[in-house]
Amino acid sequence: MTDLNPQAKQMADESMVRNLAAQAQAIWPQEVEFIRRYALPPEARILDAGCGTGEITSRLAKLFPRSLVLGVDIIDAHLDLARSRHADLVPRLSFEHQSVFELKAADRSFDLTVCRHLLHSVPHADRVIAELVRVTRRGGYLHLIPEDYGMLHFQRGRLDPRDFWHTVATSFAAGTGTDLFIGRNTFGILAAMNLEGIKVDYVVVDTIRVPRETFASIIEAWRDGYAESIGQLTPFTSESAVEYFNQMLDNIRDPLKYAVWMVPVVSARVPQSGVA
Repeated sequence: MTDLNPQAKQMADESMVRNLAAQAQAIWPQEVEFIRRYALPPEARILDAGCGTGEITSRLAKLFPRSLVLGVDIIDAHLDLARSRHADLVPRLSFEHQSVFELKAADRSFDLTVCRHLLHSVPHADRVIAELVRVTRRGGYLHLIPEDYGMLHFQRGRLDPRDFWHTVATSFAAGTGTDLFIGRNTFGILAAMNLEGIKVDYVVVDTIRVPRETFASIIEAWRDGYAESIGQLTPFTSESAVEYFNQMLDNIRDPLKYAVWMVPVVSARVPQSGVA
């Protein structure tokens, strides 16, 4: 696999901007409690690798008001939007065009290295994680959201969403050289790197904890950004993919029904000494 960004078209689509905003609204209120556990210095250096439009990068800068926060991404339109939206946080907050496969930072540069909603979308996730570890100081923390498409659950209707996600995740991953079940596989990657204090927590995006329309906005953005490529890379046509997504949206919006997305939040600490 030579293409390190096989989802470039989807990532650059306008639907991704909507998706990033909705995911931040849904996930951050629970996720921030995990981040508060990290024993960071007052003037921490923080990296958000694959920052997109800066939704979480800016929240990190506000959460740690004496920190220096850098967001990196390879989609210039997203970086431009991040800079314009969060200009009030300059110079503590900055954004740069960088690849997560080859970060410009020196070894052991950051107290906290964050990588959210990215590992499932690129090949060689272990290489990316190794690069994140490289730039994290000894005693510093990794904070990852590695998506897992076996952790989406909707009620059955005329269509069975279990069939959709099982087939789509497997076929789409094969067609792009990615791991759409990376959420369950990240623990083993971190353990093999001899990291310490590995934790796997979950943010629960469901129809109880998250406003139904916020949850629906995520699924709508996925539908708009991915239905075409699902039709190209999986046994489902684009039209049938839209049908499945629309049924999921009906499920979310029906006040008598329940739906849930389990979002893994995986963290670890780089040892003070050793081989990591």
